[in-house]
Amino acid sequence: MASSNFIDYVKINCRSGAGGAGSVHFRREKHVPKGGPDGGDGGRGGHIILKGNAQLWTLLHLKYRKHVKAENGTAGEGGRRSGQQGEDVFLEVPLGTIARDPDTGEKLAEITEDSQELILLPGGRGGLGNDHFKSATQQAPHYAQPGEAGQEAWVVLELKLLADVGLVGFPNAGKSTLLSAVSAARPEIADYPFTTLVPNLGVVAYRDFKSFVMADIPGIIEGASQGKGLGLRFLRHIERNSILLFLVPATSDNIRQEYNTLLDELHAYNPELMDKKRLLAITKIDLLENEEALALLKEDLPKKVPVTFISSVSQRGLTELKDLIWQNLTTTAEAT
Repeated sequence: MASSNFIDYVKINCRSGAGGAGSVHFRREKHVPKGGPDGGDGGRGGHIILKGNAQLWTLLHLKYRKHVKAENGTAGEGGRRSGQQGEDVFLEVPLGTIARDPDTGEKLAEITEDSQELILLPGGRGGLGNDHFKSATQQAPHYAQPGEAGQEAWVVLELKLLADVGLVGFPNAGKSTLLSAVSAARPEIADYPFTTLVPNLGVVAYRDFKSFVMADIPGIIEGASQGKGLGLRFLRHIERNSILLFLVPATSDNIRQEYNTLLDELHAYNPELMDKKRLLAITKIDLLENEEALALLKEDLPKKVPVTFISSVSQRGLTELKDLIWQNLTTTAEAT
C-alpha cells in the first residue's frame, strides 16, 4: 500500500431520494360511469446504503466523492399505477468501516462482513394515492399524500483495519521487517524512525494451508495518546486486532520499561485494549554478541506475557513465533 493511496478517513455529504407524490385521479372510461378514485401511490426515494467489500483495503475511491445523492421516487398515476422507486446508491467500503455523525461522534453504522448492507440514510416514503382514502362517506376524495422528503447529512467514514495480529512497537522496532519476512507484503524498510507512514497488511502462511492476517501499525511514541507523533492517527487500527504482538528490540536499554510504556499508551487511548491477548517478541537478537548476552536478557523480562525471541533478518525464531500466534488465535476463537 503506497502512502498516497491509503485513505482511512473521509467526510461526505449524503442525500437520500424524496418519495414521489400520490396521484389524485378518477377512473374515466366509456361505459363505466362514476368509476371512482384510482390514483396510485408514489414511489419510494432511493436509499444511501453502505456495503462491505472484502476486496477493498482503503477509502481512496471515496476521497474525491464529496456529494452522494440518491434518485427521487416518481409520482403515482391513474389506474392504481404506483410510481417508480428511486435508484439506491451503494457505497462499497472495506471491512472494518464505521460511519459516524461528524458533530456528535455517534456511530451510525459499522461494516464487518463481506456483502453486508446497512442503510445509512433511508429514502423518503412515497405518498398514498386518493384510492386509499375512499370510503362510504367520502366516495370521491380529491386529495392524496405528498411524498416524504429525503434525508441529508454529512457523514464521516472511518476505517479500522481488521486483522488477526497487530504489531505494536516504537519506531524501528522491526515491525516492517517482520511483516516482510513472514508474508508477501513489502513495506518500506529503512534505518530511520517513522519509515512506515501507513498501516500495512500481510497474509502469513501457516502449517496445513492455514493462514492469518498480520497488520503493521505505524510506530507509536511516548505521548502518542495525547497526539504526539503518528501514533494517535493509527491507534484506532489496533482496536480491531484479535491479538497484539508487542515488538521490543534486544538492543533496548530497558525492555521491561519499553513494554510498559507501550502498554500505558494503549491504556490511555482506550482502556478496553487491555482486555486483548498480548504476546511479546524480542527482535533483532542477531545483533547480540553471544548466547550469554541472550541469557542475561531473559532474566529481566516482563511477567505474565508469553515471550519469544526472533531475528527477522536471519529468520531465527520465526517458526516458533507463528506457532505461538496460532496457538493463541485458536484459544481466542474458542473463548468467543
